[in-house]
Amino acid sequence: MSNQTRLDILEWLKHPEEHFEKDSAHLSKNINEKGGVCVGDIQEKAGLSQSTISQYLTMMQKAGLLESERHGQWTYYRRNEAVIQKLVDSLKEEL
Repeated sequence: MSNQTRLDILEWLKHPEEHFEKDSAHLSKNINEKGGVCVGDIQEKAGLSQSTISQYLTMMQKAGLLESERHGQWTYYRRNEAVIQKLVDSLKEEL
């Protein structure tokens, strides 16, 4: 969480329809999909290399903050709201 781009990604993924204008950038939340934003669109918005963004996304997924879902050749990321809420609660309690 010491990296502004990683914090930005978490913010963007909170409300992807507000931060990613292209309809193809994010999956709508319907009965078959949990929603998410394509790695390429996150990379484009961040303005960093694909390898850097992939590293950030993998790091946040390993920490439990993000979930991913593959659709064909594309990987879509979304926030893991339950883990983020536990983190927020823990910070409130500890600090």
